[in-house]
Amino acid sequence: MIVVCGEALIDLVPTDGADSYRARPGGSPTNVAVGRGRLGVDVRRVTRLAEDHFGRLLRDHLDGSHVDLRWAVPAQEPSTLAVVSLDAAGLAEYAFYVRGAADGGWTPRDLPAVLPDGAVLHVSGSLALGLASMGDTFEALLEREHGRRVVTLDPNVRPPIDGDDGALRARLDGWLGLVDLVKVSADDLAWLAPDEPVASVAARWLDRGPSLVVVTLGPDGALAVGRAGSVELPGVAVTVADTVGAGDAFTSGLLAALDTAGRLSHDGLVTIGPGELTDALTFAQRIATITCTRVGADPPWRHELATA
Repeated sequence: MIVVCGEALIDLVPTDGADSYRARPGGSPTNVAVGRGRLGVDVRRVTRLAEDHFGRLLRDHLDGSHVDLRWAVPAQEPSTLAVVSLDAAGLAEYAFYVRGAADGGWTPRDLPAVLPDGAVLHVSGSLALGLASMGDTFEALLEREHGRRVVTLDPNVRPPIDGDDGALRARLDGWLGLVDLVKVSADDLAWLAPDEPVASVAARWLDRGPSLVVVTLGPDGALAVGRAGSVELPGVAVTVADTVGAGDAFTSGLLAALDTAGRLSHDGLVTIGPGELTDALTFAQRIATITCTRVGADPPWRHELATA
């Protein structure tokens, strides 16, 4: 089982009309959980779900993708929103509306008291790294679960909601020592360490505590730096509808592949070599590639992989 912790929000995605938007369920941890559920993996969400129309849309989307919602806390605030803008290549940018919304109200009371034995915990940085109340709550969870189970992190860096770049960087630096696997995008690293080569940042982060650091390089593929070896996977050509949720689809595929290979454990991540890393990255890339051919965060189901 994997427990996915983080926001559940609505992406307002532009349609053909200049001022027209379509509401689609989203948020990095939601997309990761949906991707895992559609691949047939037992997955449970720790989140706050509003009880408005958008909250019901999110609940139906997660439930329909076989995501366990027993730890989804009902929120009295409205759903968090992300307004998406796409450039000519389909690359997405986001403007977030969080204050006064469901994800602006996180407290430690929203966390489950105990996680199942053997469950993997995945935490999304996204809004939490830049919003103090949410970040404090997640940090308490990371500190509690560090060493008890495998913990994975996707920083998925967004502009700090509290307007403090330094606080965001400091929080992320502290979290690196509490997790076993980090998946990060090259875009994130360009913001976090603009003058440092991607491979150097990955190696430096590995020294902070994780056993495996994976960097997605957009159309140029992916890089994995581990304690037993490193690999770089080239990109593949694809007709892009948009890139919404592509990185999250990669994460869900990566975790599924490592789990299937018996490598989603402390010892498994420490000792995984280049061959198995290549296999895991290749599967993750396939999941992300399929997602890029679809509008919005719409990762494939397991049965679709045979014909995709």
